[in-house]
Amino acid sequence: MQTTVAPLAEGETSTGPVPRFGIGQPLRRSEDLRFITGRGHYVDDTPDKGLLHAAFLRSPQAHAEIRAIDVTRARAAPGVVAVYTGADWQAAGFTGLPQRPAIKQADGSPIATPPRPGLAVGRVRHVGECVAMVVAESAAQANDALELIEVDYAPLSVVVDARGALAPGAPELWPEHAPGNLGFVWRVGDVDKAATALAASAHVIELDLVNNRLIPNSMEPRGVIARREAKSGRITFSGSIQNPFNFQSQLCDLFGWPKDKLHCRADDVGGGFGCKNQLQPEHAMTLFACDSLDRSIKWINDRSGSFVSDAHARDLVTHVSLGLDVTGRFTALKVETFANLGGHLSTNGALIPTIPTAAVLGGAYAIPVIGMEVRAAFTNTVPVDAYRGAGRPEAIYLVERTIDVAARRLGMSAVKLRRKNLIKPSQLPYRTALGREIDSGAFETVLGRALELADEKGFAKRAQAARRRNRRCGLGVAYYLEATLGPPADAARIAFAADGRATLAVGTQSNGQGHETSFVQIAASQFGLDPSQFIFRQADTDLTAEGGGHGGSRSLQLGGTAVLLAARQVIAKAKTIAAHLLETGEVDLEFTGGRFAVAGTDRAIAFTEVVAASFDPARLPKGMTPGLDEAARYEREAFNYPNGCHVCEVEIDLDTGIPRVVNYTVVDDFGRIINPLIVRGQVIGGVVQGIGQALYEETRYDEAGQLVTASFMDYSLPRADDLAPITVDLYEDAPTRTNPLGAKGCGEAGATGAPPAVVNAVVDALKEFGIEHLDMPLTREKIWAAIRQQA
Repeated sequence: MQTTVAPLAEGETSTGPVPRFGIGQPLRRSEDLRFITGRGHYVDDTPDKGLLHAAFLRSPQAHAEIRAIDVTRARAAPGVVAVYTGADWQAAGFTGLPQRPAIKQADGSPIATPPRPGLAVGRVRHVGECVAMVVAESAAQANDALELIEVDYAPLSVVVDARGALAPGAPELWPEHAPGNLGFVWRVGDVDKAATALAASAHVIELDLVNNRLIPNSMEPRGVIARREAKSGRITFSGSIQNPFNFQSQLCDLFGWPKDKLHCRADDVGGGFGCKNQLQPEHAMTLFACDSLDRSIKWINDRSGSFVSDAHARDLVTHVSLGLDVTGRFTALKVETFANLGGHLSTNGALIPTIPTAAVLGGAYAIPVIGMEVRAAFTNTVPVDAYRGAGRPEAIYLVERTIDVAARRLGMSAVKLRRKNLIKPSQLPYRTALGREIDSGAFETVLGRALELADEKGFAKRAQAARRRNRRCGLGVAYYLEATLGPPADAARIAFAADGRATLAVGTQSNGQGHETSFVQIAASQFGLDPSQFIFRQADTDLTAEGGGHGGSRSLQLGGTAVLLAARQVIAKAKTIAAHLLETGEVDLEFTGGRFAVAGTDRAIAFTEVVAASFDPARLPKGMTPGLDEAARYEREAFNYPNGCHVCEVEIDLDTGIPRVVNYTVVDDFGRIINPLIVRGQVIGGVVQGIGQALYEETRYDEAGQLVTASFMDYSLPRADDLAPITVDLYEDAPTRTNPLGAKGCGEAGATGAPPAVVNAVVDALKEFGIEHLDMPLTREKIWAAIRQQA
């Protein structure tokens, strides 16, 4: 059920003038002190006393039949408590992990959902797939025992790319479940109508592009602990996970348990970015072993294991067709994509290249007709799932790259072409060709501000100076449109103690986003209290009735609004108590600056005094329950659309091909800003990840299905000395009306706008060589070779 909540009044930051702690103030993150002083608590910080340790044998083969597994020696090894194989998984009555296909094929039929076992059954389908599990008294003993397991593999033919997997005669991974390796064909919009509109267009720009496969590489690897609680008999499942409520739901579905048997919570999590949002085989097997052995078990992935088992991302090959009329206005957009699912269908694997991508397809432009088709294929690679942006960066990349190519082919300014087609203020709210309603935005204003801050007018002079150093300078512009997605509701609870301190519990979860500061900031501003008065709790199925965890840039608009609702409920009850204490009617009370005051008099009572009184039954209205403890739930009223403009300036050394980002400017429209310091940090982090995808990160498999880039020796990430200062400006004059805070999500915006801005800049720098497009990553070798080839 949707709950409509009164919005904050224009200019309202709190119940009174609390400029230091109010909404909109750049409070420093309160959680950082414990992180940088070693007082964070990550899953591997849990003492080993009383814990067994799990380790997994991973397949060295990309595709093979398992003829036999001999675990005799491993079972006899020192410290080993148990060894499990796929036969044990089957004997327990399991088939595959729960999946969330969430979509149907274009013809209405179900998509292919082959079972993904906890341990391989009969066949392995990618390097790194779990084949066996050892549980031992120590992690070292468990890993030593893995070396004693003997597996007889019969190698099969391999295919690693989506188009190749769908070609006639390709090796089949799932002959019974997905003939021809086809996972699904999905369509949105009107592909036929788009084709007709393209045929009638004055100009049709076609472009083939690759959205490169990425490996998440969160700072902390995945890991969990399954612990049996002696008194209750239930199991607590905790660790480096992104959504405890989702894990509780899926694991209880898998094991056939009522939810009260499984308590799930997240520890401090050292980065997630989507790769800790999925239920993976190691999670299920750790819980399975805990339940079977009636012992508590810890599993921690290592970095080598992370490369071949954490869900990979992106990996799309797309053909784009963009129609324009004689004046340069867009007439139609048609998108045809091949999506790589990997060897198994991951939790959200079918969702990412479809619905979230379609949510922003077309960007912030007025395009009357859009059609998209996605053909998804199983390949002998690590399964693909969500990664920062989860579909939206892919959609914006294909649009923004095609616009730049269109401008060059038509001899137009790429900026002018964007201005001509951006949605105008008079068109808002704007319903896109795919049925989404964009309620707010000032797109041309944001574009202009970004160009001004980037000193577009001075670019020619800088480019001349670079030329004298045998370098070429390029300026890339990208206008992104995001969407706040993810689970549609969230919850919060505020419980005061008699001493005036409060516990704020939320169902959302921070993996580094600063919720401990910004959510408390919302609550503190409502009560007129110092944030230090609050204890923050999150991501625990025991603390709130529900929670959507982390993902889809959703936390502030949903979790933040739930906090606002809970705070208002506390204030409403406190007002009743204050009226009783002041012997006046509630209608005569005003609450401001942390005090209830009788209008027109000097009679008042502090909120903290009301809190204390709430625990004394003698001071309460008759029949009132003591204490101030309120829970609230908020369900999304509508999607909203963060947006903004990225301007990237690069220099390329013609002798080496090395690209350097020398200036980067972002102007973001996130609606009302709760904490600008945290928001800027989020944007900068996302931009760096986007630069990583555009210039550095390359996931390569060889013909045998071996991951060639399986360590940081071969998989490159951006370093601090690769980057220029990033300027982030926040535009707040177009707040959304879809939630009472007026806020739009910010967490994934940087990673959405950066890849096309960087690639547009590099290609602009290379225009004299006739280079129109290069696929990501634009490594120095690729750029150097392209220059030499054209020269």
